Amino acid sequence: MSSGLKLPYLATAAGSGLLFGAGLYVSQMVNPLKVLRFLDFGAIPRGGWDPSLAFVIAPAIIVMFVAVRLAGRRTAPLFASRFHLPQRTHIDAPLVIGAALFGLGWGMSGICPGPAIALVAFLPGNLWIFLVMLAVGSWIGRLLQQRSAAEPEPEPVAAE
Repeated sequence: MSSGLKLPYLATAAGSGLLFGAGLYVSQMVNPLKVLRFLDFGAIPRGGWDPSLAFVIAPAIIVMFVAVRLAGRRTAPLFASRFHLPQRTHIDAPLVIGAALFGLGWGMSGICPGPAIALVAFLPGNLWIFLVMLAVGSWIGRLLQQRSAAEPEPEPVAAE
């Protein structure tokens, strides 16, 4: 393979994607109304809140917690030469703002990018609006990142 990716790596990636996509459908996380009912905590007093997705999220957190702990004991992944860990590990304004915007978009649409990709298989009516806006938002985010990286740091003001 020209890109240097080996068959075991690609097979693991394909199997993981298949398992993830199947999980999204079985859990109904691809159903925006189900997700919106889960996110609507204001509906708790009326009995309209749907807590069932917590039974998807909680096991996922547990499995990931265990997987990260086990991976931390290894010097390298099974099918790659090194782990690809985030370079930035501090919480800053762009991270918080980006997370808030992501949450607003998810809360408004009930669609997260992972399930949106899985939904492409069925092309529901308004998915194209979400995908176009996802692309536009990503493009704007990249422009903002490039602009902030190009701006020089302000010089500290000397005390008088």
